[in-house]
Amino acid sequence: MQPDRGRPMAEEILVVDDEPQMLIAVNETLRRKGYSVTAAASGVEALCRMKEKFFQLVITDMRMPEVSGLDLLRRVRTATPHTPVILLTAYGTIENAVEAMKQGAFDYLLKPFSSESLEQVVGRALASGSNREDRASHDIVTQDPEMSFVLESACKCAASSATVLIEAESGTGKELLARLIHSRSKSRLGPFVAVNCAALPENLLESELFGFEKGAFTGASVSKPGKFELAHRGTLLLDEIGEMASILQAKLLRVLQEKEVDRIGGKDPVKIDVRIVATTNRDLHSLVREGAFREDLYYRLNVVRLAIPPLRRRQGDIPMLADFFCRRYGREFGKEGLHCGPDAIEELLRHSWPGNVRELENVIQRALALSSGPLLTAADLLLAGGETHAGLLETAGGTLPVGTTMRDMERQLIQRTLDGTGGNRTKAARLLGISLRTLRNKLNEFGLQDRPAKFAQSRAQI
Repeated sequence: MQPDRGRPMAEEILVVDDEPQMLIAVNETLRRKGYSVTAAASGVEALCRMKEKFFQLVITDMRMPEVSGLDLLRRVRTATPHTPVILLTAYGTIENAVEAMKQGAFDYLLKPFSSESLEQVVGRALASGSNREDRASHDIVTQDPEMSFVLESACKCAASSATVLIEAESGTGKELLARLIHSRSKSRLGPFVAVNCAALPENLLESELFGFEKGAFTGASVSKPGKFELAHRGTLLLDEIGEMASILQAKLLRVLQEKEVDRIGGKDPVKIDVRIVATTNRDLHSLVREGAFREDLYYRLNVVRLAIPPLRRRQGDIPMLADFFCRRYGREFGKEGLHCGPDAIEELLRHSWPGNVRELENVIQRALALSSGPLLTAADLLLAGGETHAGLLETAGGTLPVGTTMRDMERQLIQRTLDGTGGNRTKAARLLGISLRTLRNKLNEFGLQDRPAKFAQSRAQI
């Protein structure tokens, strides 16, 4: 049998079975169909292989010592929720089948099975995984214990209606985690609505959140429902909640308490049924102590708190994520099979990733777009002399005279960070650990609004 032609890429499949003959048979059947197969003779070995790369599909025997097929299924569902799993067993019972489906198995094959049956279920599983991946933007790929605990906690709390607060640095995947919670919640068939509290000025954010009636203000020619109403019987993501103005915090608190909103210019409140997930890249508890965030709102939001670890604390995830992004963008750029070589992996592991997973994704995307070789090399990554924490400290280094105020030190740090990023405010905000809106406010406060323009002009004169 000849391999299938026209397949956009060789999907990676992990096959796990402690029976050597069965492992060989499944392996050969799938290889002849053009799939890229990794074989594991035990559940323990499978977990090791999963740490090395991302798989589009896992096929596993049910009964194995130490780590069973159901154990492996649970681990896959936690690490990459959209990866389909097919379970194989010679001990077919209704109870086993029901338990496997409850745990999220895609399908269940009773040994012995024909190669045609295997090929059919594999084809359906891969198509299902691809569709779910598109809907979810991309998987949360991890084998890190701390991140896995966060995912387990997210899945546990998803079934309730409890408000969730996600605290993490920019670029770690806060919205992905919020979408995962929505997809596992009772309101998963309802809308998922996101609003960035840092992206809009106070007056616009209020109308976006709560809506307005016709004639409520100049330009309000028609009535418009707010995000709360649009998210009715679904989930509302309040992104970067720490940037919300105090007056809006008070109005938000009332909405959470009363479960109703007042449109601007409206006469009667509108009842709502909304699950709230709030995210922030700042320490809200510190903001409460500083008087910059309402304490009562903080405790109303902080029912379930999830803290995503930064990528620099998840070194083991870096090769897996790099492989995942190589596959994603390799397919998009027509460079299927292109992956990171050993020197590229070493370079990725040395980098401090101030921009977290989003930065890694951008690095791999850029490298794939520019590379012409069979492997991505360290040189393709363009990370040499890049933004590591050590480099930032060196840029912002130097001694400060006794008596320097916190305000002066803050001004100098912002100024030097902008210099180090070539005047790029988005990068500077990310490196400083603040939102772009906060950076703009600081630039206005310190009289540095025109700094990017001055920097560009000085560069042009060199």
